[in-house]
Amino acid sequence: MKVKINAIGPSAKEFVQLRTDVGWGDTDLNMAALSLEQSLFHVTARVDSKLVGMGRVIGDGALFFYIQDLAVHPNYQQTGIGGMLMAQIESWLADNASKGATIGLMSARGKESFYARYGYGQRTGMPLGHGMCKFIK
Repeated sequence: MKVKINAIGPSAKEFVQLRTDVGWGDTDLNMAALSLEQSLFHVTARVDSKLVGMGRVIGDGALFFYIQDLAVHPNYQQTGIGGMLMAQIESWLADNASKGATIGLMSARGKESFYARYGYGQRTGMPLGHGMCKFIK
């Protein structure tokens, strides 16, 4: 299997399909397109031109960066693609996040050890708190 990694975002349609394939639910196509346009960095993995994985960085581009939508199609998980995508993201962050910046992410349940390999740790609640989120329905 030949995997091609590119620093190019997916189409909105591909993005929506991959999110559905990994179990993150359906997303409105227009919202997906806008979301992708607002990203700071994209990376995709393709096999025979088919999108099989992606990741992106969002944020203000100065103090705060957030790793978002790192996803690999279920048929291609455990093949090293996630690591290839993360390596590209980490390289981009090394070039673009200055001293004092914060890089955050929200790990899927059970994937914490994957991110720990890259230096990310769970917040203990002290001194910063655990972090929170709100889902708009």
